[in-house]
Amino acid sequence: MVLVMKLLFLTCLWPTVVLHSFQSQHYHLHQQQQFSFLRKHNSKREIKMRKLDSTKVRPLKSEQLLRIEDHDFALRPGFGGPKASFGVVRSTDCGQNILGKGRALYNTACLRRRETWSEKNLSGCTGSPIPVGIDVQVESIDSISEVDMDFTMTLYLRHYWKDERLSFPSTKNKSMTFDGRLLEKIWVPDVFFVHSKRSFIHDTTVENVMLRVYPDGNVLFSLRITVSAMCFMDFSRFPLDTQNCSLELESYAYNEDDLMLYWKHGNESLSTDEHISLSQFFIEEFSASSGLAFYSSTGWYNRLFINFALRRHIFFFVLQSYFPAMLMVMLSWVSFWIDRRAVPARVSLGITTVLTMSTIITGVSASMPQVSYIKAVDVYLWISFLFVFLSVIEYAAVNYLTTTEERKQLKKRGKATCIHLNSLCAWMLTTGEVIRVSSGLEPSRKQEADLMRVCTSCIIKASEEPLTLSAVPDFPQDH
Repeated sequence: MVLVMKLLFLTCLWPTVVLHSFQSQHYHLHQQQQFSFLRKHNSKREIKMRKLDSTKVRPLKSEQLLRIEDHDFALRPGFGGPKASFGVVRSTDCGQNILGKGRALYNTACLRRRETWSEKNLSGCTGSPIPVGIDVQVESIDSISEVDMDFTMTLYLRHYWKDERLSFPSTKNKSMTFDGRLLEKIWVPDVFFVHSKRSFIHDTTVENVMLRVYPDGNVLFSLRITVSAMCFMDFSRFPLDTQNCSLELESYAYNEDDLMLYWKHGNESLSTDEHISLSQFFIEEFSASSGLAFYSSTGWYNRLFINFALRRHIFFFVLQSYFPAMLMVMLSWVSFWIDRRAVPARVSLGITTVLTMSTIITGVSASMPQVSYIKAVDVYLWISFLFVFLSVIEYAAVNYLTTTEERKQLKKRGKATCIHLNSLCAWMLTTGEVIRVSSGLEPSRKQEADLMRVCTSCIIKASEEPLTLSAVPDFPQDH
């Protein structure tokens, strides 16, 4: 009986034990799968964060990193309300990041009452104009174009300002460096180049932009830019000229009431590379200055100037323009030693020198802008062209005058000969006798007619009166 009771008890207990063991096994399996999934997900997240981390700061234990959430940084510092709180990332034992939460509040009450509050009361709202220091390092002057009247310059442009909203606690007082992706989330000065034609930020191998934030909120924003800007040049003394060019920097949206641009280190804020050189110019000096620019619709703006003077090298133009023009003038004078009766030689030499001078003038004009005033090189080249042209005109005048003089002399000699033969011709015409030649031969009728015609013309020219030939007898016919 007791054995039967034990068997019944075990029979009733067995399903419960089996069900409990199955549930326990299923629960452990589920926990293991969930743990593996979380572990895998965390590893992927860590790899992704490691790829996106561009701070270039070695992760150390308990190191503080700046993280910006959805704060409103569209307004300039001192205008966006109270200081925003930032999350601080700390490394924990579990390797998870604990991100503090915060949100920048937009103080509309300050905006509505900014005109009635005093400057002291606006220290937490609008405040005074934010000072933005500028530091420029000129890397190279790539080209100077006289035709387009512009220059191309590559430089490092650095901005310095303080934004207390970006301050963060740091025990070692070390700054943090970021790339250009953070610029889309914070406020940066809107500095642009006045009178610029083209400009771009270098992006090889990555975009050349650097942002450095210090614990006290000071910010350094640096970028590498190539800009082409206008330079108003005066070519009245070309090629003995000196050109003064300037690159102007100015805030686009903020006038002097909101933003104050200034040179960070005074005159030392502008530095240049020691190896800067140009093929046609000698860089005399670089200087930094500042001023104000007025716009009728928006007011006064701070403007910074990068001034530099360029003095042109003359040796290139001596070889290309001055020396060839001098040789052409000297070559045109060679025709003065050539016989005036050698017409082809003197004409070809004169035309060649004229065409060569025209080519030199055209080449110089092609490399210069079409200005309406006279340049120094134009005076030299056109005077040289005038000398060459006058040498050709001189030969034409000499040839014409000598030819006219020879004709006059020939007419005088012919008239004297006719007067000398007047008596002989008159006797021949009146008597009808035939002049015998020195050889004693009897002339033919044709020769007698020709001689009669010559004598008749001599008599007409000598007396300048028409001569009647009625007294001339008939000559006998030839048999």
